[in-house]
Amino acid sequence: MARISFPECGLGEHVDWTLLRPEMAAGMGALSKAVYGNTELSLREREAARWTIALINDCAVCQTTRARNGAEAGVDEGFYAEVPNWRASPALSPRERLAAEFAERFALDHLAMDDEFWARLQGAYADDEIADLTMCCGTFLGLGRAMAVIGARAPDEPLLR
Repeated sequence: MARISFPECGLGEHVDWTLLRPEMAAGMGALSKAVYGNTELSLREREAARWTIALINDCAVCQTTRARNGAEAGVDEGFYAEVPNWRASPALSPRERLAAEFAERFALDHLAMDDEFWARLQGAYADDEIADLTMCCGTFLGLGRAMAVIGARAPDEPLLR
């Protein structure tokens, strides 16, 4: 149950609460659309980062969101089950493991991104890809944390992103 009161608009708690400030809600929606619509990361890399942050945030909405066309890219429930074990999972590629590691450090201890980590990251990703991953993680962390803080319930049907 959400921790604040808001009118039910029929869009689900994950949207309805934001309509208390519609201009800000429009910005949140635009940010989300920009990130999901323009990332050039592979779907598995993006989802490894997103899922890591969804678990850290303990966001019910984020944890029921799934990748649109995920099955075609090998992003299924087995994939989501492997992501929390990114350090040792043979089911994840080195770049997918690095995306999950980046997301974890981004969310929990960005100061732990030392020179050794950056060398590994830049050995696997080009700078524009790192910028992409950073913007994705910032969006996932911020919007997911907002949903978790408010206590928004997950929609009955999974969101597809």
